[in-house]
Amino acid sequence: MDVLAEYGYIGLFIASFLAATILPLSSEFVLIYLLLNNYDPFLSITVATTGNVLGSFVNYALGFWGSFLVMERLLRLSQTEIARSEQRFKKYGVFSLLFAWVPIIGDPLTVAAGVLKINIYLFLILVTAGKLFRYIIVGISVLSL
Repeated sequence: MDVLAEYGYIGLFIASFLAATILPLSSEFVLIYLLLNNYDPFLSITVATTGNVLGSFVNYALGFWGSFLVMERLLRLSQTEIARSEQRFKKYGVFSLLFAWVPIIGDPLTVAAGVLKINIYLFLILVTAGKLFRYIIVGISVLSL
């Protein structure tokens, strides 16, 4: 993560994108590093949100067009995890996508949204809102130190 932080906004975008896809990275670390080093808060939060949402869109696309074999191998998600995420959708509705940023459940939720063929515009609005809110909270916390 230190290496990504050294690349500024590009490193933040990469960390945020990968954190939402296949690697267990913490994009928050890079965001905090940049904010503590006087990078623009608005631009930093925008870059982090954009990268993270695009990573979630990859998960959605894999769920929409991919097979369970691809999801298991590429995302390391079991059919059980995806089935649980589908059940969450049925129980809590599409608004569960507001929690796509939550570790462990977030990636399977975005894949399940693709499997269930949730409207892409609604997907993007909800995922963006949840992830943006999370990064704003991180940013406010750091800047208030």
